[in-house]
Amino acid sequence: MSQAQAEKMTAVCADECCAPPALALPPKPSGDREVLIREAFKLEWLTIGWMSVEAIVALASGVAAGSLVLMAFGLDSVIELASAGALIWRLTVELRRGQAFSENAERLASQIAGGLLFALAAYVTIAAFWSLWTRQGEAFSWPGFIVALAAIPSMRYLARRKIAIADKIGSRALRADAMEAVTCGWLSVVVIVSLAAQWAFGAWWIDGVGSLAIVWLLVKEGREAWAGRECC
Repeated sequence: MSQAQAEKMTAVCADECCAPPALALPPKPSGDREVLIREAFKLEWLTIGWMSVEAIVALASGVAAGSLVLMAFGLDSVIELASAGALIWRLTVELRRGQAFSENAERLASQIAGGLLFALAAYVTIAAFWSLWTRQGEAFSWPGFIVALAAIPSMRYLARRKIAIADKIGSRALRADAMEAVTCGWLSVVVIVSLAAQWAFGAWWIDGVGSLAIVWLLVKEGREAWAGRECC
Protein backbone atom coordinates (compact mmCIF):
# COMPACT_ATOMS: atom_id res chain seq x y z
CA MET A 1 0.00 0.00 0.00
CA SER A 2 1.37 3.37 -0.98
CA GLN A 3 1.84 6.21 1.47
CA ALA A 4 -0.85 8.27 -0.29
CA GLN A 5 -3.40 5.46 0.01
CA ALA A 6 -2.57 5.01 3.69
CA GLU A 7 -3.01 8.73 4.36
CA LYS A 8 -6.39 8.71 2.53
CA MET A 9 -7.68 5.74 4.57
CA THR A 10 -6.56 7.43 7.81
CA ALA A 11 -8.43 10.62 6.88
CA VAL A 12 -11.64 8.69 6.05
CA CYS A 13 -11.44 6.77 9.35
CA ALA A 14 -10.92 9.97 11.30
CA ASP A 15 -13.92 11.60 9.64
CA GLU A 16 -16.16 8.61 10.41
CA CYS A 17 -14.97 8.32 14.02
CA CYS A 18 -15.35 12.02 14.71
CA ALA A 19 -18.71 12.42 12.97
CA PRO A 20 -21.60 13.08 15.41
CA PRO A 21 -24.16 10.31 15.76
CA ALA A 22 -27.35 10.60 13.77
CA LEU A 23 -30.09 12.52 15.56
CA ALA A 24 -32.71 10.05 16.78
CA LEU A 25 -36.08 11.78 16.72
CA PRO A 26 -38.99 10.27 18.66
CA PRO A 27 -41.27 8.26 16.44
CA LYS A 28 -44.43 9.95 15.31
CA PRO A 29 -47.64 7.99 15.79
CA SER A 30 -48.17 5.34 13.13
CA GLY A 31 -51.19 5.53 10.86
CA ASP A 32 -53.38 3.20 12.91
CA ARG A 33 -52.28 4.77 16.20
CA GLU A 34 -52.99 8.27 14.89
CA VAL A 35 -56.53 7.23 13.94
CA LEU A 36 -57.10 5.92 17.47
CA ILE A 37 -55.66 9.07 19.03
CA ARG A 38 -57.97 11.24 16.92
CA GLU A 39 -60.94 9.12 18.02
CA ALA A 40 -59.81 9.64 21.61
CA PHE A 41 -59.82 13.39 20.88
CA LYS A 42 -63.46 13.18 19.79
CA LEU A 43 -64.40 11.27 22.93
CA GLU A 44 -62.68 13.85 25.13
CA TRP A 45 -64.52 16.70 23.40
CA LEU A 46 -67.79 14.81 23.88
CA THR A 47 -66.84 14.43 27.54
CA ILE A 48 -66.22 18.17 27.85
CA GLY A 49 -69.58 18.96 26.23
CA TRP A 50 -71.56 16.61 28.44
CA MET A 51 -69.68 17.41 31.64
CA SER A 52 -70.25 21.13 31.09
CA VAL A 53 -74.01 20.55 31.01
CA GLU A 54 -73.86 18.10 33.92
CA ALA A 55 -71.76 20.41 36.09
CA ILE A 56 -73.96 23.48 35.49
CA VAL A 57 -77.25 21.66 36.12
CA ALA A 58 -76.01 19.67 39.12
CA LEU A 59 -74.34 22.62 40.85
CA ALA A 60 -77.26 24.98 40.21
CA SER A 61 -79.75 22.35 41.39
CA GLY A 62 -77.59 21.50 44.40
CA VAL A 63 -77.37 25.13 45.52
CA ALA A 64 -81.10 25.73 44.95
CA ALA A 65 -82.13 22.56 46.82
CA GLY A 66 -79.39 22.71 49.47
CA SER A 67 -78.31 19.24 48.33
CA LEU A 68 -74.78 18.18 49.23
CA VAL A 69 -75.02 15.03 47.11
CA LEU A 70 -75.87 17.09 44.01
CA MET A 71 -73.11 19.62 44.69
CA ALA A 72 -70.59 16.78 45.09
CA PHE A 73 -71.86 15.32 41.81
CA GLY A 74 -71.46 18.69 40.11
CA LEU A 75 -67.96 19.24 41.49
CA ASP A 76 -66.94 15.77 40.31
CA SER A 77 -68.13 16.83 36.84
CA VAL A 78 -65.90 19.91 37.04
CA ILE A 79 -62.92 17.69 37.92
CA GLU A 80 -63.71 15.40 34.99
CA LEU A 81 -63.73 18.49 32.80
CA ALA A 82 -60.20 19.26 34.01
CA SER A 83 -59.20 15.64 33.42
CA ALA A 84 -60.55 15.74 29.86
CA GLY A 85 -58.61 18.95 29.23
CA ALA A 86 -55.43 17.32 30.54
CA LEU A 87 -56.02 14.31 28.27
CA ILE A 88 -56.44 16.56 25.23
CA TRP A 89 -53.12 18.19 26.11
CA ARG A 90 -51.43 14.78 26.50
CA LEU A 91 -52.77 13.51 23.16
CA THR A 92 -51.73 16.76 21.45
CA VAL A 93 -48.19 16.30 22.77
CA GLU A 94 -48.00 12.85 21.19
CA LEU A 95 -49.38 13.95 17.83
CA ARG A 96 -46.97 16.88 17.61
CA ARG A 97 -43.81 15.56 19.24
CA GLY A 98 -44.04 11.79 19.25
CA GLN A 99 -44.92 9.09 21.75
CA ALA A 100 -41.67 9.38 23.70
CA PHE A 101 -42.42 12.98 24.64
CA SER A 102 -45.92 12.10 25.91
CA GLU A 103 -44.81 9.96 28.86
CA ASN A 104 -44.27 12.87 31.26
CA ALA A 105 -47.52 14.45 30.09
CA GLU A 106 -49.24 11.10 30.70
CA ARG A 107 -48.08 10.95 34.30
CA LEU A 108 -48.83 14.58 35.04
CA ALA A 109 -52.32 14.37 33.51
CA SER A 110 -53.17 11.40 35.75
CA GLN A 111 -51.82 13.00 38.92
CA ILE A 112 -53.66 16.29 38.36
CA ALA A 113 -56.98 14.45 38.20
CA GLY A 114 -56.09 12.24 41.19
CA GLY A 115 -55.14 15.18 43.41
CA LEU A 116 -58.33 17.07 42.60
CA LEU A 117 -60.45 14.00 43.39
CA PHE A 118 -58.76 13.52 46.77
CA ALA A 119 -59.48 17.18 47.58
CA LEU A 120 -63.13 16.72 46.60
CA ALA A 121 -63.41 13.58 48.76
CA ALA A 122 -62.08 15.52 51.76
CA TYR A 123 -64.59 18.35 51.17
CA VAL A 124 -67.55 15.99 50.81
CA THR A 125 -66.58 14.10 53.98
CA ILE A 126 -66.42 17.28 56.07
CA ALA A 127 -69.64 18.67 54.58
CA ALA A 128 -71.50 15.35 55.05
CA PHE A 129 -70.59 15.07 58.73
CA TRP A 130 -71.56 18.72 59.22
CA SER A 131 -74.92 18.03 57.55
CA LEU A 132 -75.52 15.04 59.85
CA TRP A 133 -74.37 16.99 62.93
CA THR A 134 -76.66 19.95 62.23
CA ARG A 135 -79.52 17.71 61.01
CA GLN A 136 -79.86 19.57 57.72
CA GLY A 137 -81.49 17.73 54.83
CA GLU A 138 -82.12 18.50 51.18
CA ALA A 139 -85.08 19.40 48.98
CA PHE A 140 -85.93 17.23 46.00
CA SER A 141 -84.66 18.54 42.64
CA TRP A 142 -86.15 17.39 39.35
CA PRO A 143 -83.40 18.93 37.18
CA GLY A 144 -80.73 17.23 39.31
CA PHE A 145 -82.61 13.93 39.14
CA ILE A 146 -82.96 14.11 35.34
CA VAL A 147 -79.31 15.01 34.66
CA ALA A 148 -78.14 12.17 36.95
CA LEU A 149 -80.43 9.76 35.13
CA ALA A 150 -79.13 10.88 31.72
CA ALA A 151 -75.53 10.54 32.90
CA ILE A 152 -75.75 6.75 33.31
CA PRO A 153 -75.98 5.77 29.59
CA SER A 154 -73.68 8.65 28.60
CA MET A 155 -70.94 7.55 30.98
CA ARG A 156 -71.36 3.91 29.97
CA TYR A 157 -70.76 4.74 26.29
CA LEU A 158 -67.78 7.02 26.97
CA ALA A 159 -66.17 4.57 29.40
CA ARG A 160 -66.43 1.60 27.03
CA ARG A 161 -64.94 3.48 24.07
CA LYS A 162 -62.13 5.04 26.13
CA ILE A 163 -61.14 1.70 27.65
CA ALA A 164 -61.05 0.06 24.22
CA ILE A 165 -58.79 2.80 22.80
CA ALA A 166 -56.62 3.00 25.94
CA ASP A 167 -55.87 -0.73 25.69
CA LYS A 168 -54.89 -0.39 22.03
CA ILE A 169 -52.55 2.60 22.44
CA GLY A 170 -51.30 1.65 25.92
CA SER A 171 -52.39 4.90 27.60
CA ARG A 172 -52.66 4.75 31.39
CA ALA A 173 -54.02 8.30 31.55
CA LEU A 174 -56.82 7.55 29.08
CA ARG A 175 -57.71 4.38 30.97
CA ALA A 176 -57.79 6.32 34.25
CA ASP A 177 -60.04 8.86 32.56
CA ALA A 178 -62.31 6.01 31.46
CA MET A 179 -62.44 4.79 35.07
CA GLU A 180 -63.57 8.27 36.08
CA ALA A 181 -66.46 7.89 33.64
CA VAL A 182 -67.32 4.53 35.23
CA THR A 183 -67.26 6.10 38.68
CA CYS A 184 -69.37 9.01 37.44
CA GLY A 185 -71.99 6.47 36.36
CA TRP A 186 -72.03 4.99 39.86
CA LEU A 187 -72.17 8.49 41.35
CA SER A 188 -75.26 9.06 39.22
CA VAL A 189 -76.86 5.96 40.73
CA VAL A 190 -76.10 7.21 44.26
CA VAL A 191 -77.59 10.63 43.42
CA ILE A 192 -80.75 9.06 41.97
CA VAL A 193 -81.25 6.75 44.96
CA SER A 194 -80.63 9.58 47.44
CA LEU A 195 -82.99 12.00 45.70
CA ALA A 196 -85.68 9.35 45.23
CA ALA A 197 -85.46 8.30 48.89
CA GLN A 198 -85.60 11.93 49.99
CA TRP A 199 -88.67 12.51 47.82
CA ALA A 200 -90.40 9.31 49.00
CA PHE A 201 -89.59 9.41 52.73
CA GLY A 202 -88.47 12.96 53.44
CA ALA A 203 -85.68 11.72 55.75
CA TRP A 204 -83.25 14.56 56.58
CA TRP A 205 -80.24 12.27 56.97
CA ILE A 206 -80.36 10.71 53.47
CA ASP A 207 -78.37 13.54 51.86
CA GLY A 208 -75.48 13.16 54.32
CA VAL A 209 -75.39 9.37 54.10
CA GLY A 210 -75.61 9.43 50.30
CA SER A 211 -72.72 11.91 50.20
CA LEU A 212 -70.57 9.60 52.33
CA ALA A 213 -71.31 6.79 49.87
CA ILE A 214 -69.93 9.05 47.13
CA VAL A 215 -66.70 9.58 49.11
CA TRP A 216 -65.66 5.94 48.69
CA LEU A 217 -66.15 6.22 44.94
CA LEU A 218 -64.20 9.48 44.81
CA VAL A 219 -61.25 7.97 46.71
CA LYS A 220 -61.26 4.91 44.42
CA GLU A 221 -61.40 7.18 41.38
CA GLY A 222 -58.59 9.31 42.79
CA ARG A 223 -56.35 6.29 43.40
CA GLU A 224 -56.94 5.09 39.84
CA ALA A 225 -56.09 8.49 38.41
CA TRP A 226 -53.03 9.03 40.62
CA ALA A 227 -51.61 5.60 39.83
CA GLY A 228 -52.58 5.91 36.17
CA ARG A 229 -54.24 2.50 36.21
CA GLU A 230 -57.36 0.71 37.34
CA CYS A 231 -57.35 -0.09 41.06
CA CYS A 232 -59.10 -3.05 42.61
